[in-house]
Amino acid sequence: MTGSPAGARPPVAPASAGARLRGLLARPEPLVAPGATSALLAKLIARAGFDAVYLTGAGVSHAYLGEPDLGLTTLTECAAMVESLAGASPLPVIADADTGFGGVLNVQRAVRLYESRGAGAIQIEDQVHPKRCGHFDGKEVVEVPEMLARIRAALDARNELLVIARTDARTVLGLDEAIERGRAYADAGADVVFIESPLSVDELERVGRELGSRVPLLANMVEGGKTPLLSAAELGQLGYDIVIFPGLLTRIIVRAVQEALGVLRAEGDSRPLLPRAASFDELSVIVGLAERDALTRRLELGE
Repeated sequence: MTGSPAGARPPVAPASAGARLRGLLARPEPLVAPGATSALLAKLIARAGFDAVYLTGAGVSHAYLGEPDLGLTTLTECAAMVESLAGASPLPVIADADTGFGGVLNVQRAVRLYESRGAGAIQIEDQVHPKRCGHFDGKEVVEVPEMLARIRAALDARNELLVIARTDARTVLGLDEAIERGRAYADAGADVVFIESPLSVDELERVGRELGSRVPLLANMVEGGKTPLLSAAELGQLGYDIVIFPGLLTRIIVRAVQEALGVLRAEGDSRPLLPRAASFDELSVIVGLAERDALTRRLELGE
């Protein structure tokens, strides 16, 4: 006979990524989520003490395709990245799903796939397909009923996954329309609302004032983008609950790699670059070589 001994409590299943995100959103301070486009970056974000990772659609396009954020990535590519980040780090992943990859049935497939791969939240926006980066010009948005259908589809398909509803209406139809859409998306049941691309601190403040008491809000800090940069503490004071920095690490990596390649091309020698580089041993620690070796010994040798 198998099972737990008489009187023993059955093991408690770990909380889902969605449930953990809900707990983090209950804290008074905003949740800060740096963007990651690789398992290694997810590990580094966790080691640095952050509580969540953001998967940026632009970052997937940059990392997988070397292309701009123009809706070129597929559901399977993005879901594979969700799985990679969630498998490499204990942190919940907030995952961008662009417009949902098609109609309402595609939205449902995306939700189920993202959640099965370990995402804690899925972000869906109201742009037309193919979408454009929220900080590019030339965007178009769908009519409100179409976005409400996307939200209903996502809510119907999820288990504990949070649904983040993003509107890109600010730079297309104006701030008043963006706030009205935010209200409608909250009323439709979205767990978090994301007003993309406010153009000033005053606009950020107005969004927080008019929507912050209604639904948790997400602020997007894009260096060089349309929205002024503020700290997480400042945004928390304005009523925001999640602050993402989706492209910061990618920009830092690009500059560092450009400089390193310039030295290597000029000198044909890696030694001048060693002071800027993590050591061989340090990288082994970050990726958990000792732990993997110990697990291998335990499984193969019974140690």
